[in-house]
Amino acid sequence: MSQVRLAAEPRTEFGKGAARRTRRAGKIPAVLYGHDSDPKHLSLPALEFARVVREQGFNAVLSLDIANGGSELALTKTVTTHPLKNYIEHVDLLLVKRGEKVTVDVPVTVAGEPGPGTLVDQELTEIQVEADALNIPESFEVSVAGAREGFQVTAADVPLPSGVTLVSEPTTLLVKVEASPTAAQMDTGEETAPAEGESEES
Repeated sequence: MSQVRLAAEPRTEFGKGAARRTRRAGKIPAVLYGHDSDPKHLSLPALEFARVVREQGFNAVLSLDIANGGSELALTKTVTTHPLKNYIEHVDLLLVKRGEKVTVDVPVTVAGEPGPGTLVDQELTEIQVEADALNIPESFEVSVAGAREGFQVTAADVPLPSGVTLVSEPTTLLVKVEASPTAAQMDTGEETAPAEGESEES
């Protein structure tokens, strides 16, 4: 995962009114914490930060250039968005250091086509791993090429690069291959609910 440079400014005003003023200026209120240090209240450029999260997710390492405060490395911990208008209201950032191990959720993608007469059911789209903060994998890929009915992929089956260890339960089911429904099954559809006043046992 590559590093992304963002300019950040210290915040000295707090509360809802100050947060609204920050957002009107095209910035996002944020708090940087971790390593038993005092939290740093910052503002981030809204468009640039939203683009990073959209394109690279929470595991992108942010290299923050803090005005009059040096630079820090951080990961996005939580993003609070407005429930109706869908803009970012607030961000919590986790301070990280070079050489530090962090626990993160990494996406799992499925590649290949299973055998004829089957379909793929992906139970989970992420697994949790521990990795160097500056070398977090962008994603993991598992193959179902030619797989037959009953084929399964668990967390333990995901190939991990050197230096990355699995945190998720190894037996966690990620992907399974099932038989495709027949035309007759698709035509039948789900069972209809009992008519009003009738019991399911009648």
